[in-house]
Amino acid sequence: MLRRILLLCLSLLPALCLPAASARKLIAPTSARPNLIVIIADDLGADDVGAFGGRSVRTPNLDRLAKEGMRFSRAFVTASSCSPSRASILTGRFPHATDAEQLHWPLPAAQATFVEKLREAGYWTAAAGKWHLGEDAKSRFDLVKEADPRGFQLPGGTTNAPAAAMTAQDNQSGCAEWLDTLRARPEGRPFFLWLAAFDPHRDYQTNAIARPHFQHDMEVPPYWPNIAAVRGDLALYCDEVARLDGFVGGVLNELDRAGLAESTCVVFLSDNGRPFPREKTTLYDSGIRTPLMVRWPAAVKAGVVCTNLVSTVDLAPMFMEFAGLPPLPGFQGVSLTPLLKNPAKPVQSHIFAERNWHDFEACQRAVRSARFKYIHNYLPELPDTPPADALRSPTFAALQRYRGHAAMSAAQQHCFIQPRPAEELYDTMEDPHELKNLADNPAFAPVLREMRELLARWRETTGDQPLAFRTPDEFDRNTGQPLPNRKRPRASKAEMLRQIQAPAEAADPAAKPKE
Repeated sequence: MLRRILLLCLSLLPALCLPAASARKLIAPTSARPNLIVIIADDLGADDVGAFGGRSVRTPNLDRLAKEGMRFSRAFVTASSCSPSRASILTGRFPHATDAEQLHWPLPAAQATFVEKLREAGYWTAAAGKWHLGEDAKSRFDLVKEADPRGFQLPGGTTNAPAAAMTAQDNQSGCAEWLDTLRARPEGRPFFLWLAAFDPHRDYQTNAIARPHFQHDMEVPPYWPNIAAVRGDLALYCDEVARLDGFVGGVLNELDRAGLAESTCVVFLSDNGRPFPREKTTLYDSGIRTPLMVRWPAAVKAGVVCTNLVSTVDLAPMFMEFAGLPPLPGFQGVSLTPLLKNPAKPVQSHIFAERNWHDFEACQRAVRSARFKYIHNYLPELPDTPPADALRSPTFAALQRYRGHAAMSAAQQHCFIQPRPAEELYDTMEDPHELKNLADNPAFAPVLREMRELLARWRETTGDQPLAFRTPDEFDRNTGQPLPNRKRPRASKAEMLRQIQAPAEAADPAAKPKE
């Protein structure tokens, strides 16, 4: 017996002496430690997936994902803006707490993410497709295959030079490297993949797919005019949604082929709403609701719909729990794991979201319950201008063309209202498009007070401070053309603060902060 124990100890000795990097290879994926894949769409509205009620678009692979996993009907991003939303997902923190809350601000090195923690625990980590998180964040991954962003980020310009169309000539979807990245995984180790698409980001082109959608099949929300130009714009958007769906199907099929479907958790979502007026960048449900789905055959019951409120700030704690790791001290979300076991038991009663600079100056905060939405506008003197890409769209052109027309409803004039209400309150059950502001209605005064208090408490708890400085627009609010002050790459938050403080310090040395 003693001899057998001694031989067993000797056989284990080489593994115990391996360096950490080599020891990772000994950790194989199990049902307790699944492979993890995040597939993130760019500007996909929650209602534009068949499983979420979308009737205008063909999404058979996303529908399959919902059928084989859990669909969250009330999932929300923390900001309806690309890079801030993604930074929030990776850090498990609200955008203002990441120092990357404005569009194009890179994620600072000091911000911890769940990715490097997975890597330290033995996961192979890789990203493919759209990046938009800055250079430092790449160091958290073993491999990054960034799709060329030049067709989707306009250079600096002047009001005299028309903006180039935001379309890429090669790899228009941003998904071309997804399968190669999945196949590059090392054997015998669990993996985490961040697969990010450009689809369905603007600008749009005809014939993006073999079977284009038709404008007569499009459903137009009440805040746009129901005319051919708008329906045509929506049809081209749906073409890119369908193209994205095909790449999602490719990933699911590859997992099946490799025998990895059972041991792999696939999470699908979008970073924000559709790139149309009154949707992307706004804090209405059309801007912040996301088509979140989780498929993990070994642990998540198929075909389940969770109707409880969830936030994308909750994903990082969930991934850490999947990997058997404790939550990071800086996490501001809660793990969704309890909902995967019992979707009827809520993990939170409210979700919070924010709006910061995105092409144009803005500052808003929101809190939403299962029924009510409260929005506080901290710069009510500014109109609700859509993002620059939506500003150049046929849909916004139609709004401009009919602006002030007797046939235009108040909702269709929304983007031009100036000043705007400082407070907005909506009953999302009775008014799902959030068109009737109840903030001045005495009958809802108790709700308004409660929501104000909740928002104030959240801001204090998460360290949400008043604006440290005002950020000027980088585009013309009428034409969408770049202004001369637009520069790429965009300076970080820290660099902008240094640029603002430098003149004051030069004029008054006493104003320089003490070390």
